Order: sequence, then structure tokens, then C-alpha cells
Amino acid sequence: MDPRRRRVRIGVYRLDLGYDGSLFSGYARQVKARTVQGELERALATVLSRREPPATSVAGRTDAGVHARGQVVSFATLEPVNTDRVYKSLNTMLGPEMVFHSVAEVGGDFDARLSAIWRSYRYRILNQPRHDPFRNAFTYWFAEPLDTDAMNRGISHLIGPHDYASLCRARGGKTTDREIYAAEWGTDGDETVLSITARAFCHQMVRSIVAMSVDIGRGRLDPDSVPAIIEAKDRNAASGTAPPHGLVLWEVGY
Repeated sequence: MDPRRRRVRIGVYRLDLGYDGSLFSGYARQVKARTVQGELERALATVLSRREPPATSVAGRTDAGVHARGQVVSFATLEPVNTDRVYKSLNTMLGPEMVFHSVAEVGGDFDARLSAIWRSYRYRILNQPRHDPFRNAFTYWFAEPLDTDAMNRGISHLIGPHDYASLCRARGGKTTDREIYAAEWGTDGDETVLSITARAFCHQMVRSIVAMSVDIGRGRLDPDSVPAIIEAKDRNAASGTAPPHGLVLWEVGY
């Protein structure tokens, strides 16, 4: 066989990781800011002995201050990768802000973003009269009591396919049509916790849902006004956005 016609094998690798988003300016690489992608790709270039890091794909591009428990990143390379070495090196180089749960070779058609069929987030509200300095980085402190039954009645109107323009920050003509599969507020001790799952979310969508839910839970908004808010397709019809630090990308399904 002509060696020029020999098939080149492309390896695709999946990284499962979590991170504390407190000191990052979001996930996506930026020229003058410290980001998860920027730090990860620099570390990968070092571990793989590359001048330039491999191009990576990510399941969810989290905003500044948003955390991740079950983030997924993938990259492709023509060179074989020692997954055990990469796993140990990334945890050493990027811990404690990032933790890598696994590094594995996967099927050649896998892409962390395009192959995902759902994303699940959780948002935690510390619902008590006083701050807790040990939880400030991971919960949104809200002193007034919240009615979770009313909050659940409100978000029940969001489940299914809708145009969520009232709850999304506009991005250059991109669609705001999404489908929420499940959404529920619950309690965990003194915390009020939202669990929400969709195939994908538009920019600031979960944080906008939280802000609207808080207005419902404190009695400032009727739960049954949510359909009208959605129908308005206007950001001014909603309640703004909740702080980023209560939000965690919890899990991604494939």
C-alpha cells in the first residue's frame, strides 16, 4: 500500500471535571481574563508537550462566578494520549480550583457540546436570617422566607417547549427557543434548591428563572402570571437575574 494513503487515526478524549468558578471570568477563553478554558488548555499544552493546545469542545459555557460539578470537555488529536498521565497531571496542575473525575478515550464521533442530549443545573439559595461566611461563595443568601409551593406552581408553567426571550439575555439574533424537561424547587436544610434540566439553556436563563421564582416565593409575583411573562418575549417583563455564585452545572447527559 502507498504509505501516503495510509489512514490516519484520530483519537478523541473526554474530560469529566468540576470547578469552583469564584475566581474565573467564566468558562470561555478571553484574551485579558482568567477563565476555565484558558487555564485548562494551557495545562493540556504542557502535559501533551505541545506549543499550541488542542482545540476543545465543552458541554456548557458557564458564566463568571458559576460553578460546575459535572462539566464535560472533549478534544481530538492525531497523537496517542496517556490518559492516566493526563488525569494525574491536570489534577496536580489545576487543583484545588478544578478537579478531574476522569480522562478517557471515547468514540471518534463524540463531541462534548454536540453529543449532549441534556444539561442539568442546580441553584442554591441560603434562606435564613443571617449570612453564612462558609457558604457565601456557593449560595445566594436571601433572608425573607420563601414559599416553595408557590415557586413550584410558577415554574410548572415553564416546562415544555417555549420561546424564553423574556428570560434570556439576547445574543446576536440567536434563537431563544428551548425546551425544559423538568424543574423543581425543594429544600435541603436551610437551603432552597432548584433542580432544572433541558437539552440546552440560553444565556442567563436559569438565573432569570431563579430571580422570577424568588419574587413569587416572597409574594411579590403571582405564580399564574408566568405564562404572560413568557408570552411577552420581553426581558422587562421578568425579574432580572439572580447572582451567579448559587448556580452549578450539575450533570450532562449523553
